[in-house]
Amino acid sequence: MALARVVVFGGSGFIGRYVVKRLAAAGHPVRVACRDVERAKFLKPMGAVGQVSTVLTNVRYPETVAAACEGMDWVVNLVGVLYEAGAQTFDAVQAEGADCIAKAAAAAGASKLVHLSAIGADADGDSLYAQSKAHGEAAVRHAFPSATVIRPSVVFGPEDDFFNRFAELSRLSPALPLIDGGHTRMQPVYVGDVADAICKALDDAGCAGQTYELGGPRVMTMKEIMAYTLAESGMKRLLLPLPSAIAAIKARFLELLPKPPLTRDQLKLLARDNIVADGAKGLADLGITPTPVEAVVPRYLGRFRGLQPGASRANADA
Repeated sequence: MALARVVVFGGSGFIGRYVVKRLAAAGHPVRVACRDVERAKFLKPMGAVGQVSTVLTNVRYPETVAAACEGMDWVVNLVGVLYEAGAQTFDAVQAEGADCIAKAAAAAGASKLVHLSAIGADADGDSLYAQSKAHGEAAVRHAFPSATVIRPSVVFGPEDDFFNRFAELSRLSPALPLIDGGHTRMQPVYVGDVADAICKALDDAGCAGQTYELGGPRVMTMKEIMAYTLAESGMKRLLLPLPSAIAAIKARFLELLPKPPLTRDQLKLLARDNIVADGAKGLADLGITPTPVEAVVPRYLGRFRGLQPGASRANADA
């Protein structure tokens, strides 16, 4: 990987920390653009003294984005939200924010831009999340035609908000809901593989202008994912089919929480399969062998073993 100065927007997030670690290990000076520089300080030891720096940035404020891109050779955009909160709407972050970053990267003279989107991005879809992802892709392509777009399925890893979320829900409840029977298919992809794909896209000139859909080696239904989570966390819970209409009523009230476990927009996403499309370029085209769920997930779900509904992990670890 040729030495280059890299700015990673959203570098302190779940996927970002893996990208920053790999870039720093390769010797790149890395600038992490984020909304909370204090919380991002854990990234600095990933490189030599001064190699990893942080800069206060908000994609809703173009001047901060431009400042973050100044002097950078490569730009990586990992910014996204799973639910809307205040000014952090899907459009503001994933469409307008993506447009802002791409324009700033071009204006700064950056040679490469990697943009993280998602499988299921669809301008005509029912989900506002999916619409904003598609609009973001279109904006990036217009402002920075040679950008590489990365579209992962659901991403798993020790800090994920997927298997961990289901295990946490299992800890708190004697039953787990299967929306419309849990038949929706997912293709969970390991966060390390996603980070490797992003770094490969930066390093390989042949990736310019391409779109890659990333999925793991195993397609799983939501029912299979729930059952697997229970098995690996050592918990026995009921799996109850729940019509989406009833789930939507519950989600409406859950949206009032600071960090809602389920939203009505997420229900719309769950109505569609989230797997790599036939003929799409993917991990194999990047020379990456996908990591199976079984190789990683048991190691971090094991901490839930022995917990009963409502029990605390602290007490269980004592």
